[in-house]
Amino acid sequence: MSQTIDYYFAPQSPWTYLGHARLAKIANETGSKVNVLPVDLGRVFPVSGGLPLPKRAPQRQSYRLVELKRFSEHLQMPLNLQPKYFPVSGDDAAKLIIAVDLHDGWEAALRIAGAILTACWAQDRNIASEATLIELLSEQGLQAERIEQAHSQAAQQRYDADTQRAIEVGIFGAPSFVIEGEMFWGQDRLDFVERKLKG
Repeated sequence: MSQTIDYYFAPQSPWTYLGHARLAKIANETGSKVNVLPVDLGRVFPVSGGLPLPKRAPQRQSYRLVELKRFSEHLQMPLNLQPKYFPVSGDDAAKLIIAVDLHDGWEAALRIAGAILTACWAQDRNIASEATLIELLSEQGLQAERIEQAHSQAAQQRYDADTQRAIEVGIFGAPSFVIEGEMFWGQDRLDFVERKLKG
């Protein structure tokens, strides 16, 4: 029976980048639908006790870089540990993903999300730049008008609603996956996501 994965993430998250392609592959192999839900971690963290990266303790920041390098090498994925455009706002990118989801469907939304994540973490491109987002739409074969639709009230309302939904279900970091009410946090929990879907 087909299942649904609620996929909560931030488009500027390196951990989301490291897990995104594997999630798409798992969804495809299990015939699962993905609810593509980019959220505003700036609103989630104050509720969940999380801290934005610059406010974390130095030892946590240092170990984050160790783990990112470790996982990128293990997964054989290119990753710039300190990209030129980071920290970066993910709001416009998130609303573009939502606009694509609303007009082209969740599979297209997964594609543009993957392109945005790769742009940030492997290509040193500025995902807060409208010019970059327009380029990414073109590269994915999506209509340029999605950039205008990303600035619509409908996209903003969805972004707000999905962020609130994340808070209500107990999301505290990205990426997080919810299947039948069970939450899995982190790209390193995708093996459990796969077992859940196949079980």
